Amino acid sequence: MQWPVRTSKTHHSSKRRGVGKCNVGHWRLPLVLCSAVCVSKTGISFSLTTKLSLRVHTIQEGELKPMDAEQLREYGHKMVDFIADYYKNIENFPVLSQVQPGYLRKLLPETAPAHSETLQDVLEDVQTKILPGVTHWQSPDYFAYFPSNSSVAGFLGEMLSAGINMVGFSWITSPAATELEMIVLDWLAKALKLPDEFLSTGQGGGVIQGTASEAVLVVILAARDKVLRRVGKDAISKLVVYCSDQTHSSLQKACQIGGIYPENFRVLKADPSRDYALSPDTLSEAVSHDMATGLIPFFFCATIGTTSSTAVDPLLELGKIAKSNSIWFHVDAAYAGSACICPEYRGYMNGVEEADSFNMNAHKWFLTNFDCSALWVKDRSALIQSLSTNPEYLKNKASQENLVVDYKDWQVPLGRRFRSLKLWMVLRLYGLEKLQAYIRNHIELAKLFEELVAQDKRFEIVTPRKFSLVCFRLLPPPSNEDYANKLNHDLLDSVNSTGKLFISHTLLSDRYILRFAVGAPLTEERHIVGAWKVLQDEAATLLSKC
Repeated sequence: MQWPVRTSKTHHSSKRRGVGKCNVGHWRLPLVLCSAVCVSKTGISFSLTTKLSLRVHTIQEGELKPMDAEQLREYGHKMVDFIADYYKNIENFPVLSQVQPGYLRKLLPETAPAHSETLQDVLEDVQTKILPGVTHWQSPDYFAYFPSNSSVAGFLGEMLSAGINMVGFSWITSPAATELEMIVLDWLAKALKLPDEFLSTGQGGGVIQGTASEAVLVVILAARDKVLRRVGKDAISKLVVYCSDQTHSSLQKACQIGGIYPENFRVLKADPSRDYALSPDTLSEAVSHDMATGLIPFFFCATIGTTSSTAVDPLLELGKIAKSNSIWFHVDAAYAGSACICPEYRGYMNGVEEADSFNMNAHKWFLTNFDCSALWVKDRSALIQSLSTNPEYLKNKASQENLVVDYKDWQVPLGRRFRSLKLWMVLRLYGLEKLQAYIRNHIELAKLFEELVAQDKRFEIVTPRKFSLVCFRLLPPPSNEDYANKLNHDLLDSVNSTGKLFISHTLLSDRYILRFAVGAPLTEERHIVGAWKVLQDEAATLLSKC
């Protein structure tokens, strides 16, 4: 296989006989001899005396081509085997990487290779140099933060998306990508029993963002511009955003990007007596105070399943306050939204009918490989008016006649991947009943862990478990409560340094709390029991030193 070197469209020939260059069409052709070159509408013809030497790269036998179906088949099989072996042996790795900062620079060359290397060489480096620096989120002993699910179906969808490799920023760039995304998000909206206003058949609809951070950013921009069109752009210094002190930090970043004045970002104290949910009275008082001083409340974010403790804000009461004050009401259900496909947990969404937007991460607990964050809005025109651009080079008939959805106008970047394929595969290859069973199994495993903790008088459950997260702590020796935070910090470090499991922490009412989040696809009862044994052993060692 040979590739001539492409250049400008200038048509001319070298005046020199002998070694020179001849630019014909788009191709630069180094010449040995050229007595005549004729460019016609039918192509390029050379006289019988012409001798050409193309500057080319010749593919050697066995060398990897830019794209070749049979090489893809061969190398693809090898990669799938490598990944399958990784999952087969994943329990042999320390869950939390044990390397030190800067470890990899010592192991890799300072410059890229000048010549191609073999896949086998690369995979050996992955095995010996990369995997030691990986924290294994898919390990059955991973209990930190929140889960980030992989699955066979999700992996296959990701492969197909990578294989097609389209950039679906508008309908015309790949109609199937846009239309499948609309359909599968309608499917998921119906599974969650979202109000019909969130469906694409009306004025709203769903869109796949990369993360919940992107989702909250685009809706805060939409809400900002919507209110500024009403009160004037100079009023941006008066716009106020509300959330609880349990709301994810991505909202603060969205406000920073969106130009909301830091002093107008209201972080309201959650109520410990309500399991760290936000009291409607607290929101109402804050809104009334700000309006009385001439400020403009415009955005409020409630949460179903906060990051620290999976607290659930009372959507119905909070939503009515937002609605009565013309405040955009966003619901963040990034983690716990997945559980709400189960009828017994759908009650946590009561009041979502008051929301202007709703978000859940299918890549957390819904067997869909990262990234896949589903965002629904009731009024898609608010997003489009805030985020739309229409340069000449992107104009097309379908878009100009408003016949289609162009998702470039629902997000910050222009380009976007075919992410709906993996969600479509997850929904089809597992079905809602199996997905519900999957969620329920993790919740049962979390219940088991909660019971084990409750049976050990050295520990306490800090907040009631709602989903598959257990918040607990090791109790300090009597009359030594001030030592409790350090004790639990040390317990976290000692447990994670074993490599046998990985957990994370939070602060609730200034207390250092350990978080045990069940949700990895491979986790079984034996992993819960094993993790608890490690926690007990490490706790005993620490308490013996007190």
